[in-house]
Amino acid sequence: MSLLTSARRASDVVNRVAIVVCVACILGMLAISFTGFLYTLFTGDALSWTYSLARLFLPWIGLLSSTIALHAGEHVAMTLLMRLLPESLVKLCAGLTLAVMAGFALLVIWYGWDFFHNATQVYMVSDTIQISRKWTAIAVPLSGVIFLLHLVQGFGLLEHFVDESAAIEEVIHSHDQEARP
Repeated sequence: MSLLTSARRASDVVNRVAIVVCVACILGMLAISFTGFLYTLFTGDALSWTYSLARLFLPWIGLLSSTIALHAGEHVAMTLLMRLLPESLVKLCAGLTLAVMAGFALLVIWYGWDFFHNATQVYMVSDTIQISRKWTAIAVPLSGVIFLLHLVQGFGLLEHFVDESAAIEEVIHSHDQEARP
C-alpha cells in the first residue's frame, strides 16, 4: 500500500472520528440545555451553569464541522468560472486552490498553537465547575492539522473534479452489496 493511499485512509478515519465528536458535542449541548430547561420547569429557579457549559462545545462543533465539510467537498468553489476555463487552466487553478488551502491550514496551526499555548484563563462555569480555556483553544490547531491531512485527497476535494454519475453509481452499488447477507 502506498503512502498516499495510507494517508487518504487516515483522512477518512479522522473524518469519521470528527463526525462522531461533533455529534457527541451537539448531544452534550442538548443534554445540558434540556437539563437546565427541566430544572427551571420543575423548580422555577434557573441553573446558572447550563448556558455557560453548553457554549463551550461551540468551538469544537464549528471548527470540526468545517473540516468535515472540506472532506466532503462542501466548501466555497467557483464552479461556474471553472466551467468557462479551458481544462489546463482549471487544473492550474485547482492546484492554486489546494496551495491556498494548505497555506490557510498552516496559518491556523501556527496561530492556533500560540493561542492554545497562551490560553491560561479558566472559565468559571459555576462556583464548583471550572474549565481551562485550553480545552476550547486546542480545537483551533487541531482543526488546522485535520485540514492539512484532508488535503491528501487532492483534486477530489474540489467539486469540479468529481464525476457525479460515477459517485451516485458507487453509492447505489455499495448499498446493494450491504443488503446482501
